[in-house]
Amino acid sequence: MIKAVIFDMDGVLIETEKWLNIYWQQAAKEAGFYFTREHGLAIRSLATKYTGPYLQKIFGPEFDYEAIRARRKQLMKEHIEKNGIEKKPDVDEILDYLRSKNIKTAVATATDPERTKQYLTQIGIYDKFDQLVSATTVENGKPEPDVYLYACEQIGEKPKDCIAVEDSPNGILSAYRAGLSVVMVPDLAEPDEETAKLLYAIFDTLAGLKTII
Repeated sequence: MIKAVIFDMDGVLIETEKWLNIYWQQAAKEAGFYFTREHGLAIRSLATKYTGPYLQKIFGPEFDYEAIRARRKQLMKEHIEKNGIEKKPDVDEILDYLRSKNIKTAVATATDPERTKQYLTQIGIYDKFDQLVSATTVENGKPEPDVYLYACEQIGEKPKDCIAVEDSPNGILSAYRAGLSVVMVPDLAEPDEETAKLLYAIFDTLAGLKTII
């Protein structure tokens, strides 16, 4: 019996992944690196402690991860201030549906707590979750299981009784390792063969969750 649904944020609840990818490319280009869309896809939801070494392995030790990341965050901040944040399809519908079924909801995101609260408040869904958990508050972020194990602990449910909703391989692996049933709602890319093996279900939009609750 499903007792809780735990959502990733970027790319699942809010339309930010495509902009994060674009601004990673821009920030890296400004620093003199040929950073492609595929590089951006590979680091979706990847914890900061892993992202720096991963990118330096590709681009070399001269890739100043902290500086380039800071520039990317600046570009993203300017974009949001100018354009706001767009919800992904069916967000309110599925959150209201889950509440009507007395199913707990939580967020498990790689984004820091301050920006998580800011973004979800800005689009009017902050109060619809029982718990918000950021990977920055656990020892190991995605793709390790820590953030999902901690989220389950915070809402008082066992991983086997929870569904995770993700859009990226790193997030899917994190939830799978934690023992949750993983649902993918693809954002920028469909699952590859290995990722597909980890999935309980895949839906075009969040509304698909209704069919398995």
